[in-house]
Amino acid sequence: MHIIVGLGNPGREYARTRHNVGFDVLDVFSEKQGIALTKSAMHGLMGEGLIGGEKVILVKPQTFMNLSGQCVTEIVSWYKLEMENLMIVYDDIDLPLGKLRLRLSGSAGTHNGMRSIIGLLGRQDFPRLRVGVGKKPEGWDLADWVLSHYQTEEERKTQFEAFLRAADTLADWIRNGPESAMRTANAVK
Repeated sequence: MHIIVGLGNPGREYARTRHNVGFDVLDVFSEKQGIALTKSAMHGLMGEGLIGGEKVILVKPQTFMNLSGQCVTEIVSWYKLEMENLMIVYDDIDLPLGKLRLRLSGSAGTHNGMRSIIGLLGRQDFPRLRVGVGKKPEGWDLADWVLSHYQTEEERKTQFEAFLRAADTLADWIRNGPESAMRTANAVK
């Protein structure tokens, strides 16, 4: 079994913002794989399906970003999931817009959602797929930047292409394992 958690904030006002990259990637992935996210449980919106004969659960936490760990720890505990089968998808301000980076372990960095997850799980040895949203411009507050929408059509196109590549990376991870998925994600765009 694989569980993919896309991080974001619930509510219309946060839709399609930089901080909701995890939700956006899960939307693209769920559509490509035919897995509807319709079940509400464990502080999340969930969907379940099969990919290559493997059970896959998709999750969008419905807590706010800074409390994402509540949902993730409940799911990991309920399904008795091995950490290598948990994937977290989220935004990264330290990566250029549209750049992907897959790692099998690591710290939370500056991301409060990941800080919540790592803090409540008590470990950081699980895969994560980061999607670049670009550095905040001079004079911007970090919260305002990550909660902002993409400014131009070109930015929206770049991010949508990143979401498609991220969805392909997730499918590769499930079908072929982490090494293959890392090559897919980390390839220069």
